[in-house]
Amino acid sequence: MLSGNLRRRLHHGDLDGRRNEHVDTSGTDGLNEPLLGTYSYDEPTKEYGDTRQQDIWDDRKKEQLHWAQLFCNLVAQWGQWLANIIHNSGSVLGRMLPPISFSGQDNLSLLLSPLQEERLRNLKQRLGIPFDSARVDHQDALRQLWRLAYPGRQVPPLKSELWKEMGWQGSDPSTDFRGGGFVSLENLIFFAKTYPDSFQGLLHKRDGRRAEWEYPFAVAGINISFMLVQMLGLELGRPSSKAGICFIKLLGEDEMAFDNLYCIAFQMMDAQWLAKRASYMEFNEVLKATRTQLERELSLDDVFSVRDLPAYNMLTR
Repeated sequence: MLSGNLRRRLHHGDLDGRRNEHVDTSGTDGLNEPLLGTYSYDEPTKEYGDTRQQDIWDDRKKEQLHWAQLFCNLVAQWGQWLANIIHNSGSVLGRMLPPISFSGQDNLSLLLSPLQEERLRNLKQRLGIPFDSARVDHQDALRQLWRLAYPGRQVPPLKSELWKEMGWQGSDPSTDFRGGGFVSLENLIFFAKTYPDSFQGLLHKRDGRRAEWEYPFAVAGINISFMLVQMLGLELGRPSSKAGICFIKLLGEDEMAFDNLYCIAFQMMDAQWLAKRASYMEFNEVLKATRTQLERELSLDDVFSVRDLPAYNMLTR
């Protein structure tokens, strides 16, 4: 257990270099920054909006890159079409040619199907919603999370010291959402409803030899939501990384692919935490290792759905 002084230091943010101030975050935009420390999960760190001229130049480069990738994709599709004609024709030329394979992992730009476009658009809309403590539906979502986390216990007021038991950093959970937006609360609720056994195991830190200074469960969940958005490139116009392209394929198979991937990432993060015997100050290092492992699994050739990811088997219902 933590000493009184250490708990007070954690509450006021002295140990992670944060200022001792109350921030009203109900009006901020969706996902924008992590909560634990100042570590950026994308390297190197890039500052946006330095100058108007730089923004214009960046927009032009993005547009040029998009059209170049689109052209490469069209060429690849024409090549695949031609290869299919040759190999299916039964001609002497077709039998002489070696098998031709076009791997989606090597092509960093894909033409999205109407279903993928719709699901990606819906996900981006979710990501753009900030948590608003004045909205009744957002308040109700917090209460729902409590009921799922602690069945049979009375739901406390929205400002209560009891929320710290779940891993919020203060008595008012709404002040912790600046890094994750409303989607991070939706992710936690989805986790609790879909994989209740895994959720309860992580919430109560049931598995393994735990550190004296454990990561705060709820705030860690917000950081995982933020990490996934960065890793998949969902803050961009369209994902272009290998992990992002693979995710779009998973999204075509599962409308809730982002939420399922979140549950896998949370379980994976805890496994990394235990393997490294980490403590609070090493959380960002553990989260970076989690991202690396998740990217590696997403790049596997035989992954066609979230359930094909090796780490999916760690989840229990």
